[in-house]
Amino acid sequence: MSTVAAVSKSELAYEYMHDRISAGDYSPGYRLVLGSIAAELSMSVVPVREAVRRLEAEGLVTFERNVGARVALVDESEYVFTMQTLGLVEGAATALSAPLLTPDVLDAAQAVNERMHTLLEHFDPHVFTVLNQQFHSLLYEPCPNPHILDLVQRGWGRLGRLRDSTFAFVPGRAHHSVDEHTEIIELIRRGADPLEIELAARNHRWRTMDAFIAARHSDIHDHH
Repeated sequence: MSTVAAVSKSELAYEYMHDRISAGDYSPGYRLVLGSIAAELSMSVVPVREAVRRLEAEGLVTFERNVGARVALVDESEYVFTMQTLGLVEGAATALSAPLLTPDVLDAAQAVNERMHTLLEHFDPHVFTVLNQQFHSLLYEPCPNPHILDLVQRGWGRLGRLRDSTFAFVPGRAHHSVDEHTEIIELIRRGADPLEIELAARNHRWRTMDAFIAARHSDIHDHH
């Protein structure tokens, strides 16, 4: 095979994977099985490996020993900025919503959290994440300030691409998350000071961020 043919095959594999990462078909954390991709493209593994190296150089793919190539989880600084901001505005929205949350709504939130608790046994990060957003939206949606609510929704939207990756990457965080949800509901039920509710909701979001960053910076050969 000529060098030109090899380069164009590598280019083809690169575009194929790049498009799927951009579209979210290959979600953050997705394992790239080179043999399967090569088979899909009817080529050898060599040009696919070349393409993966290029994606790795661009920061779209990470390579770990014993794991192989995976779609990079998130741009860390973007993730941190989004989670910091979301912690602030979601905390404020939850505190402003608190006096308006009826016992029925709090029971509904509790029920969602109980479903999340049962999921911990057979952890499914995707379903857990969907339920997590349902839980929080019940608590912040009644926020009477439309500007703050808009900022919260934008923050969740920004997490859209990253959403499935957080709990997939730090599954241990899910247990604490469920416990903190229970605490937040209790604070609202007993009519706690709005600032206490705001800080509980903010710190809850920030702890997830901290767990994610700690996991990214821990030794990748560490077997959790």
